[in-house]
Amino acid sequence: MPEVLKAPLVVEFPFTRSLGPVQRAFLTGLRERVVLGVRTVDGRTLVPPVEYDPVTAEEIRDLVEVAPTGTVTTWAWNHAPRRGQPLTTPFAWALVRLDGADTALLHAVDAPGPDAVHTGMRVRIRWAAERTGAITDIACFEPYDGDRAQPAGHTGEFEDPVTGIVAAARLDYTYSPGRAQTAYINALSGRRTVGERCPSCRKVYVPPRGACPTCGVATSEQVEVGPRGTVTTFCIVNIKAKNLDIEVPYVYAHIALDGADLALHGRIGGIPYDEVRMGLRVEPVWTEGSRYPDHYRPTGEPDADYDTYKELL
Repeated sequence: MPEVLKAPLVVEFPFTRSLGPVQRAFLTGLRERVVLGVRTVDGRTLVPPVEYDPVTAEEIRDLVEVAPTGTVTTWAWNHAPRRGQPLTTPFAWALVRLDGADTALLHAVDAPGPDAVHTGMRVRIRWAAERTGAITDIACFEPYDGDRAQPAGHTGEFEDPVTGIVAAARLDYTYSPGRAQTAYINALSGRRTVGERCPSCRKVYVPPRGACPTCGVATSEQVEVGPRGTVTTFCIVNIKAKNLDIEVPYVYAHIALDGADLALHGRIGGIPYDEVRMGLRVEPVWTEGSRYPDHYRPTGEPDADYDTYKELL
């Protein structure tokens, strides 16, 4: 059996959100080296602040400044920091209850080793050199044996408040396509498209999945399909994707390759976008060194009759 492929993949996108009055004040305060919490009806001070009371669900906006010093309530040692974490050297993840707060804030404590960290230890904020209005404006916490700091009583009003944030969402993982799709990908490197036939219903699935989605039985019989096919449905893309060097508008389509019982995705080129249509006969266009078709172009054949592909819509 050939070796099953695997490769590292990254899913990454910027997440943009606007801020309400409480989070706006909290993040703007961090930019100005001020830590703000919110006081509930029963007198508790929550840090980080929330906009609704977690007990009563009432809206709360009574901002109150707390001290930049606090106490570790619980912690765990991080032996191997990962990309994007607060520190590049080993550190402690800790819940820190700032002086004047009734809840704890999760952040990093910069300590020389796990023996230097304990529940109840006193710490203070180490501010980032450059602050933009984000939780990373707190670079980390550091051990502190001085007096309890006293807040200045800031009201939470700022001249230039932060109104929104952009957070980078990213997922790193290793993907393995499995036996069936490994064979499919290896065939593509030879400019061949190979599917698998279900031993029960006899349908040919491309890309193959290792099992028939209709009958639920395993598939193993390989069947070469295409290379030509028929456009079944399509959409016109008008928004340019980041890091994709294709001018808009362009057409992305479902293409039923000849001999296949499942349509696959592909870009349509070699024809004006407004002339692409259901039933258009197309063929793959390969670029030098590519492992898959760059796009599909019209073959010049007459359009396929609707009845020949209606079951593949």
